[in-house]
Formats: sequence, structure tokens, C-alpha cells
Amino acid sequence: MTDVEISRVGTEVVDRLEPLWLALHEHHQKVAPPAAYQPREQSWAARRTAYLSWMTSPDSFILIAEREQELIGYAMVHVGDGPDDTWVTGDKIAELETISVAPAMRGQGIGTLLLDRVDAELAAAGIDDLFIAALQGNDAAIRLYQRRGLRPVMIHLARFGADGKG
Repeated sequence: MTDVEISRVGTEVVDRLEPLWLALHEHHQKVAPPAAYQPREQSWAARRTAYLSWMTSPDSFILIAEREQELIGYAMVHVGDGPDDTWVTGDKIAELETISVAPAMRGQGIGTLLLDRVDAELAAAGIDDLFIAALQGNDAAIRLYQRRGLRPVMIHLARFGADGKG
């Protein structure tokens, strides 16, 4: 993957992330248990707002993956204050809020390249603790994270009032 460039960027690229977020949103609907999902436009509007909010934390960052100047993936990492109230952690805790790879590029190592750079950025900042959430049913992502030494530590259960309502 020497033809893929990974860059750390700021909020100036957030609007470019929309197609990749929407592709991930669609992927989640295919692999996760049935539920009432936000329409595309509302999903992106909420995620865009979250990205801009998370990026106000000084250690948070966005990485983009490009091939021949075409955006093919990204990772959004939010860094908050520690220590955690349950686990022994450092003074900073990172959470991979999103990792998305263009559908045509999945399975080609782009996610691994992004995660390698996430790890490098966190190491450079002296941050050892990383949380990643994955939807139940997103087995490929879960296997990728486990190969990287992450392990399940929490299960989120949900009840949505919109489920089953037309």
C-alpha cells in the first residue's frame, strides 16, 4: 500500500468525510441487527456536529487516507481526560470514534494503515489507552481490532423507541 498517503488533518476536511460516513452508515445497516436508522442526511448532520465538537479537544485528530488525491478512508480519534472510573488508565484516553474505508477499497489493508497511524499518533502523544466500539454483527471490524490486541471489555445494550414504528 505504498501508494496510499495517510495525513493528519483538522476540521477543514470534515465536509469531505460525508460520503465515507454515509457508506459506513449503510454498511452498519447491512451487518448490524435490525433497528430504525436515522435517514442519511440526519445521520451525517449529527456526525458532522460530533466531529466538530470532538475536535475541540486539543489531542483529538482526524486521519485521512488518500490514493492519487482521492479520499479512500479516514479515522476520527477523540481524546479525553483520564483516568477512567473503572479501569486503570493514564491521564488521557483515546476513543476511535469512526474508521471508514470506501466500499471498493475494503479488505485491501487501508483500515490497517489507518490504525497503524492512529497507534503512532497516540504513542507520540504518550497515550496508551484506546477504546473502540464496534457494532454487533460487524465481525470483520471486530476481528481486525482483536488482531491488534484489543479485547471486549463492555457490551452496550439498547432499546430504541423508534424500533418497530413505521
